[in-house]
Amino acid sequence: MTLGAAVDSFLRHVSIERGLAPNTVAAYRRDLVVYCEWLAGRELVDPGAITAQHISEFVRFLSQRVESPLTASSVARILSTVRGLHRFLLEESIVDADVAHDIRPPKLATRLPKAISIDQVARLLAATDGDDLQQLRDKALLELLYATGARVSEAVSLNVDDVIDDDIVRLRGKGDKQRIVPVGSYARAALDAYLIRSRPVMSSRGQATPALFLGIRGQRVSRQNAWLIIRAAAERAALGVEVSPHTLRHSFATHLLAGGADVRVVQELLGHSSVATTQLYTLVTADTLRDMYTTAHPRARFHHAHPSSETPPTGLLAPETRQTTAMRPSEGVAARYNQPSDGDRTDRGHLSGA
Repeated sequence: MTLGAAVDSFLRHVSIERGLAPNTVAAYRRDLVVYCEWLAGRELVDPGAITAQHISEFVRFLSQRVESPLTASSVARILSTVRGLHRFLLEESIVDADVAHDIRPPKLATRLPKAISIDQVARLLAATDGDDLQQLRDKALLELLYATGARVSEAVSLNVDDVIDDDIVRLRGKGDKQRIVPVGSYARAALDAYLIRSRPVMSSRGQATPALFLGIRGQRVSRQNAWLIIRAAAERAALGVEVSPHTLRHSFATHLLAGGADVRVVQELLGHSSVATTQLYTLVTADTLRDMYTTAHPRARFHHAHPSSETPPTGLLAPETRQTTAMRPSEGVAARYNQPSDGDRTDRGHLSGA
């Protein structure tokens, strides 16, 4: 079997037998195109002729190539795909050994998720306020993203019947794994407004589709369009920080943990297969607490003048009023699971309902 045929067989395997998402299969295909082109340049077309030395050289090529060298995370991703291919070749008895088994990816620096504050989330969501068709849709989309922590790809792949009993949504994550996530009251109100006043009009402009979020011509909203919606809202909100498609997901997790949610619960809500991934968000919360401690505690850092032992520093709160975290459990995501009053639905300044 040629290398090209082996790659095609592997992609069919991960798509059909393992049930990986189309976007994941497409990413595998792109990674293997790079790998096969590199092997072809060395006249390696027989899978059995590839050695561990070849794969090590390929990894070095990815990191050191003059034209657009890849980051360590990108190299690790491509190597993961290559290792999956060679493991498949061994399992299918196409080769006699898994030559990629002992090849290790470059060491990755720990990158903490970038969340925005509760006030910034409120401003981002407020930037979608309005009564026209697109504003109602954009409001529902962003409220749902923050209320559920869904990936953008999960949100745009939702169908109408994935919203269950108005307060639960069924999300399909990586590997087509399904999870059930509650929907807070603000997101429910935004979804209701969109489903009643906007979606029927959009749906009438195109072919019938079960998709929850529709474009202006009645087609399912794409990931790219969802990202444009988020970016446009961020520009209108003038947040002063970079906002990515994952910003609301990161903020969802960080605000829940800061509000007292158990990390295992957040793991289930996010659909992480490993709790280690979710625990990255606890590091963000710990950094916030450390900064507050350094700012508020009288002996957290050296001062030019020694504070009097009898007079507490200015601004030091009495023990009964002191807050130890930047966020109470009643704020942020948790507050959005409580039913708002009519006034809160139409005129709120903050996510806590204040």
